[in-house]
Amino acid sequence: MSQTSFYFYDLETSGFSPKTARIMQFAGQRVDINLEPIDEPDNVFIKLTDDVLPEPEAVLLTGITPQKTIAEGITEAEFLAYFEKHIVLPHTIFVGFNNIRFDDEFLRFTRYRNFYDAYDWAWKNGCSRWDILDITRLTRALRPDGISWPYDKGKPSNKLALLTAVNKLDHTNAHDALADVEATIAVAKLIKTKEPKLFQYLLTMRLKENVKKLAEKHQPFLYTSGSYPSVFQKTALVINLGNHPKKQGVFVYDLRIDPTPFIAMNVTELSNRWRQRQDDETKRFPIKTLQYNRCPAVAPYTVIKDNTVLHASLGLDMSKIKKHQDLLTKHPDFYQKLVNATIRLDRKYQTSLVADEQAVDAMLYDGFFDNKDQTQMSVIRALHKDEIRGFVPDFQDVRLALLYPLYKARNFRQYMTNEEQERWEAYKTTKLTSGGLKSPASQYFEKLQTIQLAHAHTNDEQYLLEELKLYGESILPSEV
Repeated sequence: MSQTSFYFYDLETSGFSPKTARIMQFAGQRVDINLEPIDEPDNVFIKLTDDVLPEPEAVLLTGITPQKTIAEGITEAEFLAYFEKHIVLPHTIFVGFNNIRFDDEFLRFTRYRNFYDAYDWAWKNGCSRWDILDITRLTRALRPDGISWPYDKGKPSNKLALLTAVNKLDHTNAHDALADVEATIAVAKLIKTKEPKLFQYLLTMRLKENVKKLAEKHQPFLYTSGSYPSVFQKTALVINLGNHPKKQGVFVYDLRIDPTPFIAMNVTELSNRWRQRQDDETKRFPIKTLQYNRCPAVAPYTVIKDNTVLHASLGLDMSKIKKHQDLLTKHPDFYQKLVNATIRLDRKYQTSLVADEQAVDAMLYDGFFDNKDQTQMSVIRALHKDEIRGFVPDFQDVRLALLYPLYKARNFRQYMTNEEQERWEAYKTTKLTSGGLKSPASQYFEKLQTIQLAHAHTNDEQYLLEELKLYGESILPSEV
């Protein structure tokens, strides 16, 4: 039986949305249960394909240009073949810093575009995943002693670069994927050393059955999430309101907030309020979906029950909390209104997408693939490069049929027919230039100009901006 190991990994990407942006750098390090390195680290660049314009802010942050990925990188298909063979080993715990909400999503969409199961890498053969960011947040909220905690503009912050700086941990070259991996391991070691019991407890709570067991006690419990106010250490005392109608999880309510106005809302009002974005963290919608399979950082209330200092830092007035809990108990119909509001929101999302080749990259979550399509996907992955030239797949799901010519163009350009090449050029023209002044290309060059004029730039920044301009010009259709 394989030994359990952690695989710490980090990505640098061309933008911030996994639906539209791409992985430009992947780095990872396997470590043992004591967080000591096993083997050499991985560090690869992935070629940016010429249907994607990077977000200039992302490139200025990482310093990785499209030209660098093209010169030094491998294709997505080549990367995933390596990832599947050498990284997805039995009993691997995949770990990062905000990986659950960011890096893992990029991996899922990358796998989806390239005919791999989007999810199985994180659970098959005893594999699982974990997230050091939420572990850090919960440690700061519940067991802060012995670790230096940073602030950013007067507010508590758990940014990786700030954590390493105030705790004097090595983190040169932040926003390089491998440097961030090493820094994340260092932060994990710090927490494990200072709070070994909490570290071990939270490691067991990465498993969805353990989270479910805590939530289904129907007692208030502590939940740490980026959605909660930083003034309260991103942590709330919540109560389970009932199962989510579609996801593996439950609705939870932040008991600091008086539920009276929300109980009085109808389904339409609740769905509208749910969608509203609030810059003021303390005024956000007090209901969240706690998903069991997303490694939420949770703990029983008993860990702080008699600690008045922590009650104050988390904004917990237990007399008010008891009152709010009693109100929710007296209105069981509130749960059904939440279910209906969620269904209404889902319908609005589902009707906003149509399966065509311009939208298909973003449609991972539109359903699972059946066994026949899964078999076809495995056939495609097993094809030798010369075999892909004349291969015609037989898919049931229209998304896969639309993805196949894009997959071929992005990974195996040299095996395309003239007709396929013409179709690819037409696809790129539509994707990059449709919409006139609101087209991706127009907005890209406008953003570059805005950044250029905003302030004086260092030589490195000026170089990156020039490279971005040259890249944008190089991939645009010649007639534009």
